[in-house]
Amino acid sequence: MKKSAATPSFRPLYEQIKVLLTRSLVSGEWKPGEAIPSELELASRFRVSQGTVRKAIDELASEHILMRRQGKGTYVASHNEPSYQYRFLRVIPDSGEKVAPRNLFFGLERHKGAGEPARALRLKAGASVIAFKRVMSFGGRPLILDDIVLDASLFPGLTLAELEEFGGSVYSFYETVFGIRMIRAEEWLRAVSADGVAATHLKVAPGTALLSVDRIAFTYGDKPVEWRRGLCVTDGYAYFNELS
Repeated sequence: MKKSAATPSFRPLYEQIKVLLTRSLVSGEWKPGEAIPSELELASRFRVSQGTVRKAIDELASEHILMRRQGKGTYVASHNEPSYQYRFLRVIPDSGEKVAPRNLFFGLERHKGAGEPARALRLKAGASVIAFKRVMSFGGRPLILDDIVLDASLFPGLTLAELEEFGGSVYSFYETVFGIRMIRAEEWLRAVSADGVAATHLKVAPGTALLSVDRIAFTYGDKPVEWRRGLCVTDGYAYFNELS
């Protein structure tokens, strides 16, 4: 039987540098909001050209993992930056007006993970999760009811009081209090009808059409950290996404 020839694998040098930079982020060498070394310093560290380092940084910046500041250098992107704080929030009013949401948290529980959330978070059998609910209101009107599930091992001691007192976005809270930064998310959208629970919290009639958004959010190293299901009112609002 004739052996098939092995196919050599090749990764461009800038992609190899991108992997090394990501590993440094995973290890916590540079924290969110902190500056990373200059291109010249990194070129010397990795023994490559400055252009190779620049291309790797450009890729990470395009993925919102790093951010360039004119005349100041390159920083680890942070959800505490005004332009990043609500980057994952896609529900916008038809008027286009920017409205800061208000959060109401409730129903926090700790239990063994099961079903869809546990599978999404790649949890081992018997692993613990933290689950809580949130209503997001815009201009005093409740528009989103979230069920949120977290890998409990990553958020020791998390309480509703901490969530309520923080004041910023949930992802900013994860980053500031627990050092976990969300860098990307996968979402699935479908149309559903409001059940009694959703109708009560969103102040709509039972059976009202809602947009259901299931999300898995990932931190560095493509590790899933959060599963959530958001039920959204779309009367006067839309779910906006930009494809590129």
